[in-house]
Amino acid sequence: MKIIIDIGHPAHVHLFKNMAWKLLQKGHDVLFTLREKEFEIELLRSYGFQYKSFGKKHNSLPGKFIGLLKFDYLETITALKFKPDLFLSHGSIYAAHASAILRKPHIALEDTGNMEQIVLYRPFTRAIISPNIIGEELGPKHILYPGYHELAYLHPRYFTPDTSIYSLLKIPDHSPFAILRFISWNATHDIGKMGISSKLKKEIINHLSSRMKVFLSSEDQNSDEFSAYRINIPPERMHDALSCATLYIGEGTTMAAEAAIVGTPSFYVSNVRGQNCDDLEKYGLAFNFKNTDGLISKIDQVLNLPDLKKEWRARSEKMLKEKIDLTSFLCWFVENYPESFKIVRKDNYSYSEFME
Repeated sequence: MKIIIDIGHPAHVHLFKNMAWKLLQKGHDVLFTLREKEFEIELLRSYGFQYKSFGKKHNSLPGKFIGLLKFDYLETITALKFKPDLFLSHGSIYAAHASAILRKPHIALEDTGNMEQIVLYRPFTRAIISPNIIGEELGPKHILYPGYHELAYLHPRYFTPDTSIYSLLKIPDHSPFAILRFISWNATHDIGKMGISSKLKKEIINHLSSRMKVFLSSEDQNSDEFSAYRINIPPERMHDALSCATLYIGEGTTMAAEAAIVGTPSFYVSNVRGQNCDDLEKYGLAFNFKNTDGLISKIDQVLNLPDLKKEWRARSEKMLKEKIDLTSFLCWFVENYPESFKIVRKDNYSYSEFME
């Protein structure tokens, strides 16, 4: 089987990497396609995957329209040469459109519920796979599983933190540190949304710096305002850093969920709803702030808890018992499609074989 996996964000590389490795080991052929946003190419190279880049993303609204035409064309031309049997993506409009032209199935993973994107790819997609906490009903193509996309790469079967990260961060072993994540807010679904003000960012950094080392991950690599705090590690080591961190604070849903899953207190600050963060809050792993009222006092309350990391690891283990191994499920689903779709859509289907 030949498979094209289209990605639009660094997290999508992580989402599909373990499945791609398993498929390659079984003799399948996998090609990643992408538009460059941050460090997708660095990740794909570090993992040894075959890929095709279509260049930089467009940030302006007119640029996004031009990009839709341009990237549709490039995805289709690449697919005509590669001749895939199946397309796989995280809700990619371009993969969906190319799959329709080539008359091949497109399977989409979806956990954002951004309808302005969904309406553009759903008509050309055969199956949409989502966590059961998404809060959207996307019709007869929709499959809901118990878990999160992030467990495709952070499930204990695939991820063990490497504590050599302290050396890379140039801090003493097991010393406390915080990771902050600021996003660019220039995606189409970010219009009218907000996170942490510039003033509060400075206040948080100054407040934490008196207690621990602070590292910043930011989509805006051209800003010098917080350059002294920018984290400088290979992108594939970020999950080691999140796992060993004392706490995480940020505006991005994905990294907030990642931190919580690996047992690090996570503060998600945004008026954009994060369904996975909402669910992780039920396990006491994450704290969600629609605005910033009470944020710093809550951070201090958590930091003053005894055996903080031990407690969060225990909460994470409880959560994992109720979620599936998404990578194993995806491999089975792809290799057995379309029969797998019919099986999962049955009312009495159980995911027990993919749970711990």
